[in-house]
Amino acid sequence: MDFRAYIVRDPKTCGGEPVVRGTRVTVRTVLASLAEGATVDQILTDFPTLTAEAVRAIIAFAATSAQEDIPVPAIPRAG
Repeated sequence: MDFRAYIVRDPKTCGGEPVVRGTRVTVRTVLASLAEGATVDQILTDFPTLTAEAVRAIIAFAATSAQEDIPVPAIPRAG
């Protein structure tokens, strides 16, 4: 998924934190909800300006960010 269509940063909105385009819902807020066990349906209820696609874009954004920022240790070879 290309998250760039959904996630934006603007210094005038939420201090430049990544948010869902057209909202003030931060990526961090949605990721925290997911980490606490909220379902996508619960997040959509809590944040009615979001769509399921936007939540997937947030997950894709986080995955890409983690891949770029966290060095992944080599996986030991079996046997």
